[in-house]
Amino acid sequence: MEAVTSTRPYHIVIFGASGFTGKFVVEEVARFAADTITDTRPTWAVAGRNEQRLKGVLKQAAERLAMPELNTDVDIIVADVSNKESLAIMCQKALVILNCVGPYRFYGEPVVAACVENGAHYIDICGEPQFLERMQFEYHTKALERGVYIIGSCGFDSIPADLGILYTQSHFKGTLTAVESFLTINSGPQGSCGHDATWQSAVHGFADSGALHKLRRKFGHKQLPVLGTKVRPRGCVFFSKEIVQYAIPFMGSDPSVVKRTQRFLYQEECRIPIQYCAYVGVGGLCSVAKLFVGGLAFWILVKFRLGRKLLTTFPRFFSFGFFSKAGPTIKQIEDTCFNMTFFGEGYSEGTDPSQGPPNAKICTEVMGGEPGYVATVIAMVQAAVTVLKERHSLPRRGGVYTPGSAFYKTSLIDRLHNHGFKFSVRTYEEPTKS
Repeated sequence: MEAVTSTRPYHIVIFGASGFTGKFVVEEVARFAADTITDTRPTWAVAGRNEQRLKGVLKQAAERLAMPELNTDVDIIVADVSNKESLAIMCQKALVILNCVGPYRFYGEPVVAACVENGAHYIDICGEPQFLERMQFEYHTKALERGVYIIGSCGFDSIPADLGILYTQSHFKGTLTAVESFLTINSGPQGSCGHDATWQSAVHGFADSGALHKLRRKFGHKQLPVLGTKVRPRGCVFFSKEIVQYAIPFMGSDPSVVKRTQRFLYQEECRIPIQYCAYVGVGGLCSVAKLFVGGLAFWILVKFRLGRKLLTTFPRFFSFGFFSKAGPTIKQIEDTCFNMTFFGEGYSEGTDPSQGPPNAKICTEVMGGEPGYVATVIAMVQAAVTVLKERHSLPRRGGVYTPGSAFYKTSLIDRLHNHGFKFSVRTYEEPTKS
């Protein structure tokens, strides 16, 4: 573990620790610290705008984990996104800030700016492409000059997808050219549920999608080269033979994040860019019908201020129970897990890509616990640990990065594998014929 200097008493500070996701991050950091030998045990603190709520979070974690020492050994920092000075003080005390305050489009930039200005590395669990890409546009050069790493989307969006692609590539004997991923969520009798903050991010992200297109034009990126057969995106709703259920395009940040990683690896390592399409299983025809009705209402309402107000005020109603202001119950979290399967194709070793279409295939998968509050917090904490322990393996000396571009030379996949994730290669089976 990187040494803590006299001016930075903490390895890790969890900002937004009293939020819904922040509470789970607190428990995960506490578990990790308790399982670490004393000489390398990270020092950490919680931060937020309400001291009493933070005390309550520590008390709850102490009871749930049977660690009474959390009530006395973990420090509290009062900081607020609307108070620049408080953020500066918080960042000056930490080597890494774990930012759990969302939606990031409204509350993320002050924390990024404070980290860059005050020399603290930054990790978030954002699934909002516009925020992630804008932070790269606005802060990459500043972060590089200051020697600070800003690494976004280190939760379920988008570590399984981004590192899953790198894992698939590392196990492909030849040149991997294209990958399709299929996500399935498996839940218990109570079903699964997401928290209101994720729903809000989706509502405002779709409402302002035009700004993302304008931002991307500012980068002035050239088209990445395509090797092999060009992958065509599938329909809005289709029956997937790969997962034997209906599927839709994945609407999160995974495609955006993976493409940024592939661009980085092409520019920095001269790797052939991998084409990528992401899909998520939605079940049978009944689920498709619900999706059609809900999607149509969402598409109409998100265009108007009053519509967005209705969507954010009644998330459970408009999402058919998939999101709520209360979030999932502990039982729902315990009974839910995810599986992301990657189907890749490319050219076997010794094959000349100019002589024909791809001739080799591979199938891998990433599995883990409940996506939002188990897999996400494990990924976030292990990303922080990797920054602390393996800075020598991170790119350049700072900057704004995706998980894949930040951690491609590190042992993060192994760390995740040791903390509840499972990365594996499957025997490739052609999808069954209709």
